[in-house]
Amino acid sequence: MGIRAMLPDPMAALAYPRMSARRRAPIGRGDVVYPAYWLAAALLIGLTLLGVPLDHPAAMGVATIIFIGGGLPHGAYDIALLRRSVALDRSGLCLAVGGYVAIAILMVLLWMSVPLVALILFLAAAAVHFGEDWPMLQEPLLRVAAGAAVIAAATIGHPYEVAALFVAMSDPRAAVIAQVITAAAPVALLVTAVGIALALREGSLSWATAMTLCLVLLVALPPVMGFALFFAFLHSPRHLAQARARLHDMTRARWVGTGALLSGLAILGWLGLRALAPAHFDPIVVAQAFQLLASVAVPHLLLSRWLERRLTSAPISQGKTAIS
Repeated sequence: MGIRAMLPDPMAALAYPRMSARRRAPIGRGDVVYPAYWLAAALLIGLTLLGVPLDHPAAMGVATIIFIGGGLPHGAYDIALLRRSVALDRSGLCLAVGGYVAIAILMVLLWMSVPLVALILFLAAAAVHFGEDWPMLQEPLLRVAAGAAVIAAATIGHPYEVAALFVAMSDPRAAVIAQVITAAAPVALLVTAVGIALALREGSLSWATAMTLCLVLLVALPPVMGFALFFAFLHSPRHLAQARARLHDMTRARWVGTGALLSGLAILGWLGLRALAPAHFDPIVVAQAFQLLASVAVPHLLLSRWLERRLTSAPISQGKTAIS
């Protein structure tokens, strides 16, 4: 989830009870990197060296399935975390779920009516949310800049492809947004380099190396492929690990079932809306996948930020109660 890794030491010990020392970076200086990331990165590098066309439609389809299937579940536990951190009765829970769904529906309506506004909101929300992966940067604006580096790196390597994707998601004016991101990319990457240096200084070699390699691949690989690597293998596992630690008493079957059910409902809901109003959606599947992601990302960001403030400001005794 979007709960920061920079927690007081007693909270951190509770939040990561089963992570090995090799996978866990010092608190606030990087985070978990699982072996699947290195395997996925090695596979992409190997395919590139062999000359396999990763921008082929079939490859793009696989990457789209990966970033949707690997990314959607990490926001599927928001309501469970809300219920765990706040004592909600049935009506309160229904109100929270209703508000969450209402924000998602509002985003869908924006995609259908003013898609350029929806795109701008999506990019801003993505920069803020991805910035939560950089707690070693103390200033919020610096974290947002580091979060935006994921998008900026792709625009540096493939400006026309990113612009075309933005246009497919909204309208021709979105090409200007891609140009603005490209112009701001050096600043975002410089801030990210500072974050990587801080992670290295604190001993988080694995995290720093993984982020450096990911940014290089975001420049070198087709944008969707690079984003799938980051989102499904670096960003999402970090938040899933934190959510799993806070919901540790949930059985594995219930955990997997909750993620699969809510992610499936989001996809089915999107497909239903697309069937009801096909003229409002671009036929390009990748563009629709990003629109779906954006529609659930905004309520996820808003709720996760609220949960973060509550859990990090609560006394340790309350934090234990919220987790247990």
